[in-house]
Amino acid sequence: MSATVAAALKKAAVYILGDEKKRGKLVTVVLSAAVGLLLLLCAPAVMLSSLGEVGEEAQVPELHINADDFYSSLDSESRQRLDDIRSAGNDIANAMDEKGVKVQTIKAQLIYMSYFEDVQNFNAESYANLFVVAPNDSDLIAAINSTYGLDIDYDEFVRTYTFVMNSTINAFMFTDTGTKNCSDLAAWADNAYISGWGYMNGFIGERNETDRIRYADNAGLVLGYLNYSPTDKKFDPDYDTLVYTEQGGIDTMPEVVGIGLFDGSQHGIYVGNGEVVYSSENAGYVTKEAVSNGSWTSWCTYEGIEYPQEVEDAIQSVNEDSSSEN
Repeated sequence: MSATVAAALKKAAVYILGDEKKRGKLVTVVLSAAVGLLLLLCAPAVMLSSLGEVGEEAQVPELHINADDFYSSLDSESRQRLDDIRSAGNDIANAMDEKGVKVQTIKAQLIYMSYFEDVQNFNAESYANLFVVAPNDSDLIAAINSTYGLDIDYDEFVRTYTFVMNSTINAFMFTDTGTKNCSDLAAWADNAYISGWGYMNGFIGERNETDRIRYADNAGLVLGYLNYSPTDKKFDPDYDTLVYTEQGGIDTMPEVVGIGLFDGSQHGIYVGNGEVVYSSENAGYVTKEAVSNGSWTSWCTYEGIEYPQEVEDAIQSVNEDSSSEN
């Protein structure tokens, strides 16, 4: 973890704790989902590393904190501060949902928590509007800086956000937690790319206990979505083999996000705008590229994933064309 990321997260943690004496005593904090909800404005669990300068007295490598115990240990002023932050976090989440940018909720909450300590008269709706109109994160940070008189460094933001997203699985990306559907599969793949997942054989999105980074192998990127329960926030053992059906050449692929792409050995997930996300053994991480730049030769569907009628119609059309040629 970079010093810049550690510094940004340290600032946020100290701000909430309201106790500077704790700076040199917390080396690594492994937060449960409940504590993550407190410390990251209702976001899922996240690990905060390198809090404060490491002194000789800081010898405990991990400190597991219970949410109720943590809240009870705060004085009334710190509790009120935390309650205010949690309230703002809920307002942000609601505003992001109403504006149709729910998937960016953690990003919005993290920026607010890390940099808005001195911002007065905060309004969640106008804040959410900035996420609606910004075409990319660089323009978003520029707009936030201009609107609120801040000086957020874009590179620092990217490193912090990537670390946080890698530490959790974005609960806000799912449109339908009751089904396994191609739209959410695309969101899952894009989230893995944004979050900087690495490539490792046998992984489906879990965090490696050694380096605390999330990994997935090529098939595991899809298997991870099939096995992950957004309700329980854990991976179930339902699918251990990726079962797929090649439906046609790449030129017959319908414009539907979440469709699988195949090049004879690797699987990719179409995420829209002519782009595909896949976990690359050669690159060593989950990457994104233009479909036209790769060696993708066919599109496919996966067992366990629901597809819209447009996909069923495309399959029927491909089959009819194939029959007429024979």
